[in-house]
Amino acid sequence: MTTPRPETLAKLTPVLTKRWLSPDAWRIDTYEQLDGYAALRKALKAHPDDLIQLIKDSGLRGRGGAGFPTGLKWGFIPQGDGKPHYLVVNADEGEPGTCKDLPLMTHDPHALVEGVIIASYAIRASRAYIYIRGEAVHAARRLRNAVQEAYDKGYLGRNILRSGYDLELVVHSGAGAYICGEETALLDSLEGFRGQPRLRPPFPATHGLYASPTVVNNVGTIASVPPIVLGGADWWKSMGTEKSSGPMIYSLSGRVANPGQYECSMGVTLRELLELAGGMQPGHNLRFWTPGGSSTPLLAAEHLDVPLDFEGVAAAGSILGTTATQIFSDQDCPVYATYRWLEFYHHESCGKCTPCREGNYWMVRVYRRILAGQGTHEDLDTLLDTCDNILGRSFCGLGDGATSSVTSSLKYFKQDYLDYIEGRTAPKLSEKTLVGAH
Repeated sequence: MTTPRPETLAKLTPVLTKRWLSPDAWRIDTYEQLDGYAALRKALKAHPDDLIQLIKDSGLRGRGGAGFPTGLKWGFIPQGDGKPHYLVVNADEGEPGTCKDLPLMTHDPHALVEGVIIASYAIRASRAYIYIRGEAVHAARRLRNAVQEAYDKGYLGRNILRSGYDLELVVHSGAGAYICGEETALLDSLEGFRGQPRLRPPFPATHGLYASPTVVNNVGTIASVPPIVLGGADWWKSMGTEKSSGPMIYSLSGRVANPGQYECSMGVTLRELLELAGGMQPGHNLRFWTPGGSSTPLLAAEHLDVPLDFEGVAAAGSILGTTATQIFSDQDCPVYATYRWLEFYHHESCGKCTPCREGNYWMVRVYRRILAGQGTHEDLDTLLDTCDNILGRSFCGLGDGATSSVTSSLKYFKQDYLDYIEGRTAPKLSEKTLVGAH
């Protein structure tokens, strides 16, 4: 167990997590005592365009994986078009290793609700939706309770705080499909159709929910709005880096002494996060890790000091994604880990496009052969060729993400594959798994 140095502890910047340990933090009375809804009162006195400009000035970027500038996305919504506008919050957190939105909704649901009201006011939406993963029963209950409390206090409904602004907010539970984390598939699901990605253009900004202008943002993105309104753009930019402003919740899991959520200024390194988490588990040494969930390319121990912001991780050949840092040690097998992730992507493929539907199906079978000790050197070429036919050719980014661990593990750990193929590593799977795999 390591003790963090003072300069490392200074990296902790609790903004979205600052209320999580407060007694009954999910109740509106506690929230109001801790600055709750003060940002809404301030926002309702401002012009909506000024709020959009504030978010642009803050440099806030999407916390759902892509890192798109939030204020720019809001500004895409056409005004004066005579159509209803919608805000949709993507709370369908389902990627392996990703776990920062669920605790936020469970411990501090009003932060999201307040953010929804401010964002909806800014884009002139009169109806908003929070689309939450179906399995997240506890978080959904907390959210629905928070929404009802907000209605009872006059923060939702008609003539909010006597401002003349009306907003209805609906919490909708999906059916647990990973594809619904893709924003256009989410919109189709919300409309009652099977969750499958749409062809773009047109984009949700003009043809989103019910073919009307729609903003789709992640939970962390929307929950960041009230602190920015209260603290200002310069305060927000005082944390993080020049192009990746503000704090971020990093989810550490795996072979660490104290797994959990660590909210730090963007640009923190894995070395510093491990220090905050008490180091690796006894007897384990870092070997590989994901900077942003299983759909981001693996990084190795040599990347311990890569700044975990959008630019720093991209320069290292990966993606910041959802900042789900899964930590693996020298006692873990990158080939087997990649196989398990691929099983997930194969199972969760919506089947709309051939590259993802067929590519993941066959890659799972190739991995079963390799892990059962019956792989060939040609299998490695097959895997890379298959990834090449999925990446950039899938209907949506979820197909692309499935290739990340395959190509990166072959890049850094090809010897592990060869050890299975050439018999130096004992098979991890039995021949029973090979039924139908040839």
